[in-house]
Amino acid sequence: MGIRCWLDDWCWHLCPALCYAELACRFPSAGSAYHYSYICIGESVAWLIGWALILEYTIGGSSVARGISPNLALFFGGEDKLPFFLAQIHVKWLDTAVDPCAAILVLIVTALLCLGIKESSVVEGVITIANVAIMLFVICAGGWLGFQNGWPGYNVPKGYFPNGASGVFSGSATLFFAYIGFDAVASTAEEVKNPQRDLPWGMCLTLSLCCFLYMMVSVVIVGLVPYYAMDPDTPISSAFAQYGMQWAVYVISSGAVLALIASLIGAILPQPRIVMAMARDGLLPPIFSAVDQRTQVPTLSTILTGICAAILAFFMDVSELAGMVSVGTLLAFTMVAISILIVRYAPPSEMPMEGADPGSLESLASHTDHSEPVVEILEDPFGNVKAPTASEVANMVRRQKAKRCIVLVCFGVIIFASAVSFSSLPFYLRCTACALGSLLLLGATIALSCIGQDKSSSRQTGGFMCPFVPILPICCILINVYLLMNLGSHTWIRVSVWLAAGALIYFFYGRRHSSLTGTAYQRVSSA
Repeated sequence: MGIRCWLDDWCWHLCPALCYAELACRFPSAGSAYHYSYICIGESVAWLIGWALILEYTIGGSSVARGISPNLALFFGGEDKLPFFLAQIHVKWLDTAVDPCAAILVLIVTALLCLGIKESSVVEGVITIANVAIMLFVICAGGWLGFQNGWPGYNVPKGYFPNGASGVFSGSATLFFAYIGFDAVASTAEEVKNPQRDLPWGMCLTLSLCCFLYMMVSVVIVGLVPYYAMDPDTPISSAFAQYGMQWAVYVISSGAVLALIASLIGAILPQPRIVMAMARDGLLPPIFSAVDQRTQVPTLSTILTGICAAILAFFMDVSELAGMVSVGTLLAFTMVAISILIVRYAPPSEMPMEGADPGSLESLASHTDHSEPVVEILEDPFGNVKAPTASEVANMVRRQKAKRCIVLVCFGVIIFASAVSFSSLPFYLRCTACALGSLLLLGATIALSCIGQDKSSSRQTGGFMCPFVPILPICCILINVYLLMNLGSHTWIRVSVWLAAGALIYFFYGRRHSSLTGTAYQRVSSA
């Protein structure tokens, strides 16, 4: 059961990881999904994605930090024996306990990140090596115990799949967030020496390695103890304790603390870079785009985001807000998959005349959805008027058809996922919507395959290219939209409030100060 959940989840995350890898090669700059949406889809959509990612990383980092103090309590003999500056304190006028340990750790990690990407990478590398060593210990020692005792966990009355296929998919959804680290990797593309080579290898290899280790740990632990007899709070250490290996509990708890610290670093690291990218584009005050000349780190953005995460970790029980992290992740994955379709079939055809790098399609955001007339008289930067060639006209027509197909793919996904998700709808209505969505999705996919990809697109990647396009990104969009629709109504209410606040900020500040305002554009040659 456990290995199937991890395997399914790895397959779900492999699709967006491959999409991220190509876009990181094409556009190696800070901002990850925000940056890619800005280039390929539009400024307003990119703002909402960036705004959602800020919420995701803030809540994610805070929730990880609040999970460290209970694990530390083991080394002090219990939660009641923790030092006062590490123990959770119950305050009468608050509904939850304040956690000074979580806030202190967030501030320590923030200070570490301000030292520079090399220094923080070294620390996280050491922690990761220790985590891998402890996981290998769990696999080897647990495997030895399993062979010695006949793997009692697999001798369950209901068999290997006690909850059927639905249980496997439910477990996969629960494990979803174990693989979001490649978004943090993509957000640091600007600080990588050779992003075209290093980023795809880093994303795919680490994703595969983590999946293998997690699957093997699941195989061992589920085999040692039946799933219904596990301690849900400490499943791994309690499994070893049942076999009399109390000393192993301390080793595994040390690994849990280190793993949480590594997750905390991974949660805080990308957030200031997204804020920096948004400030560069004029959507936030320019002070947040400042980079320290010595450390090459956006120090102010890092400090600000760290303080916000520390305050949230100190005062709030963020477990109820954890579902909001899902929305930011799934929205980002969806936009990245749509961006792959756009850059392959209908890449932006205009770019700013001043301050733009012709080799990259950066800052093309708000013009990607403009209609292109089939015949147009073009004017180059020197004022010379020229008519488009026959090949340029044909390419304009092809791009128009591709854009319509991408829109139909999105509509088909929404209709199909809605029909599958909303069981409260009448049966005949669900069947009709499912059939309509399937036809739209299948027809648009076939049409995209027949239209063919843009010839100039393959020359601009400079490195890795996502395979199985358009099938793979369309599958990614379908999976993510399905998961989005299955989130609870309370989660969507909270997220809607946050997105509404972001929309107001964009309307009153971002749109007026955008770097695209008043910019003249020239057409990018597609020859």
